[in-house]
Amino acid sequence: MTRGTPIPETMTLHVPFRIVKRGGRKEMQMPDRVRPERTPDNTLVKALARAFRWKRMLDSGEFATIAELAEREGIAPSYMTRVLRLALLAPDTVEAILDGKQGPEVTLARVLEPFPLDWESQRLFLADFR
Repeated sequence: MTRGTPIPETMTLHVPFRIVKRGGRKEMQMPDRVRPERTPDNTLVKALARAFRWKRMLDSGEFATIAELAEREGIAPSYMTRVLRLALLAPDTVEAILDGKQGPEVTLARVLEPFPLDWESQRLFLADFR
């Protein structure tokens, strides 16, 4: 058996990153040249699912008013109204959120703020998610 170069006991590894808040939790953000695999923000995905489910329930006539549906779901009508607005997001924005490709600035708190109805203005409001 031959001996090679001895392995040092201590190794220093420098990994450039910064910590950003995303959906109420902290996440590492790598430099632009490093693109880690993104995972969808479960909080945003769940809110989108609720929005489209509630919209379908209202459109079908299962519930006549938002207040009636909110009472059945056990939540405040004002919160339901804010979440329901997510059904008005541009299709490519919804797809980016579902794929986890939205930027760190696209959080649940951000999309629950009043946003423009036309899709191009939404993209600008959300600081372009790509």
